[in-house]
Amino acid sequence: MNLRIPVITGMGIYSCLGMGLDEVTRSLKEGRSGIVFSKERKELGFRSALTAALPPLDPAATGLKRKALKTMDEPALYAYMAAKEAIADAGLKPEDLASLRSGVVFGNDSTVKASARAVETLKEYKDTKYIGSGNIVQAMNSTVSMNLAALLGTNGADWTISAACASSSHALGQALMLIRAGYQDIVITGGAQEVNWESMASFDALQAFSARESEPQAASRPFDKERDGLVPSGGGAALIIEELEHAKKRGAPIYGVLVGYGFSAAIGENINQSNSEQIKNAITLAMQDAGLVTSQIDYINAHATSTPVGDAIECRAIAELFGERVPVSSTKAMTGHECWMAGASEAIYTTLMAMNDFIAPNINFKALDDNLPKINVVNTTEQKHINIALSNSFGFGGTNGVLVFDYSKSERRVHG
Repeated sequence: MNLRIPVITGMGIYSCLGMGLDEVTRSLKEGRSGIVFSKERKELGFRSALTAALPPLDPAATGLKRKALKTMDEPALYAYMAAKEAIADAGLKPEDLASLRSGVVFGNDSTVKASARAVETLKEYKDTKYIGSGNIVQAMNSTVSMNLAALLGTNGADWTISAACASSSHALGQALMLIRAGYQDIVITGGAQEVNWESMASFDALQAFSARESEPQAASRPFDKERDGLVPSGGGAALIIEELEHAKKRGAPIYGVLVGYGFSAAIGENINQSNSEQIKNAITLAMQDAGLVTSQIDYINAHATSTPVGDAIECRAIAELFGERVPVSSTKAMTGHECWMAGASEAIYTTLMAMNDFIAPNINFKALDDNLPKINVVNTTEQKHINIALSNSFGFGGTNGVLVFDYSKSERRVHG
């Protein structure tokens, strides 16, 4: 039996670093932050009014008809914009998608605004008919996969993975498994995260957000000894994961191979925390799945969200497995924490770095905590040829997802 190989043939992104791959690449290279202060959140009573600023999205500009927009709120709209770009990037045609062997698997773990709006509408009008028939689809976690499958005309896989901030990492991992096992030839995968204040009020109550409101662009500082919390963010990210021979028959240029996926659960006293041992287990399993050893890794895109405890846990795990040799950065220094979409967006950020031979900086980083082991945190843009990269994602409930990418035979590298 021939080994089926999952490759990346298309990408699309809608993030606070920009709309589209070119703009996002420039932002990554320049170390440009997308974090701002929100006056609205402060007036509402948020402890921290910091947030990512996404490009304004006019639903009418999507080109979708009113009937389609009826079932779409932020997560589905962001995902659609990213998926549309990824499909065009991959050169896929409608007939490629209209198959039982083409599907959608996305990561999304909440759609708060639509639910909140329904409650407020009922309280105001005292009649559920005013909520509208489209709200139920807007409010479901699976809103992204349902809407995308309907709009794109896919007939294969059609579901959403909910696993907190590792949701879209696990979605990519499942795409890998579906391709390898022969169930699908094409999987449109990724993640989406709403950025409205309604979705972040409960997070703010945890006091996990940075309070550095006077310096929005310096607030997210993964691994830095002066970090004081994360900054909420979001958007949409989509990748086309395709079986290698299927891609070759279409003549599709290939970004790289998704060669490894590892996962673990950190069962501990605090449901909101992972632990170093289980992070190491997830990384080790991903490496074994890829058939690689730690000395072959050229770059690590860390999960590090800029929280005091979480970053320290990941730092210890990286140090024990890789020491100081491997360059590490967390793109969350620029984007903030993109939550449910982070695994997918960071897979794209990592791929864009590899295609353009650089490592994006972990901006705002000056020094590690005195009690942490040394790792090689890159805080300025560094020229680097990346063949093999690792991307970490960890979430509430102790869910860990790690992805390994091989770009050594990429057909899309841009040099110089």
